[in-house]
Amino acid sequence: MRTLRPIAAAAIVCLLAATVAACGSKGKSATPAALKLQREDLVAVSRALSDVQAPIAREVVATKAAWPLIANGLPAEITTVSRSPQALAAAASAARLRLPAVLGEAQARTLTGPASQISGLVRSYALLGARGWKLLDASFSQIESASPANARFARRNAPLYIESIYDAHFALAQIGKKLLAGYEKLGGAGDFGGALTQAEVNALAAAYSDASDRLHPHVGVRLGS
Repeated sequence: MRTLRPIAAAAIVCLLAATVAACGSKGKSATPAALKLQREDLVAVSRALSDVQAPIAREVVATKAAWPLIANGLPAEITTVSRSPQALAAAASAARLRLPAVLGEAQARTLTGPASQISGLVRSYALLGARGWKLLDASFSQIESASPANARFARRNAPLYIESIYDAHFALAQIGKKLLAGYEKLGGAGDFGGALTQAEVNALAAAYSDASDRLHPHVGVRLGS
């Protein structure tokens, strides 16, 4: 039987806080060489966002379909979620997601400027979403087959995993704003030229946005509720 290892709420908060903290030098004070490197990094991250756009979009569609089943907490009859095609598809889609190397943790320390911040948001999305669904699946197992005490414990902790899924998509929805702001800060179309056009940035910003990626309704359950 799978055992639950609850994520501390503080850990999730810290992870998200780290990704939204400003990284790198501000454009106005950076040297020409530093600005050049920041532009190159933003181009590389933008290309990676484009490469992973399709699988992320599939995960978003799957999770949006399953979200109404869990947004307000687990139902009394758990099998309406645990065996639903929507929840199974969402969990599988999140687990399958693989990020390009430039967005991975190993290369995060080498990225500069806005690219570092954007990379962190992508990793937060991927980690929180996959972990949230994995721990929910463990909760389902305990609720269905464990002792009454363990089942109650699983239900009490399930809201944290549901919040993790919501927070994953909140992080994803911030990427477009950060990309637009970083592109402008680093000189916009005039300085990037053909390496990264305004049209390309606008398209990515639309794909990684509140309208595209936020989950609705807002998560309606909290730990202990």
